[in-house]
Amino acid sequence: MPSMSPQRKQGKGKMPDVGGIAAEQLRSLVERIERLEDEKKALSDDIRDVCAQAKGGGFDLRVLRQIIRLRKLNSAERQEQETLLDVYKRALGM
Repeated sequence: MPSMSPQRKQGKGKMPDVGGIAAEQLRSLVERIERLEDEKKALSDDIRDVCAQAKGGGFDLRVLRQIIRLRKLNSAERQEQETLLDVYKRALGM
């Protein structure tokens, strides 16, 4: 008895499995990634706008970015980095 093609196994309205890949699931994942990429670009544009606003207000963007990085750390991590930075600076005579 001949085996049924993947299209016949799936029935009407569903995309077939091709080479063992569930086409509908793959399409869904690709579309989700595309939407997230669009959101990521929009957020990046928003961040760029806020940075331009900060720069226009006289703030130093390098220092602002450094503050943002530090705020992501917990207190112990931040203290450890500051201590290590101090040790390095003293070692270099700064």
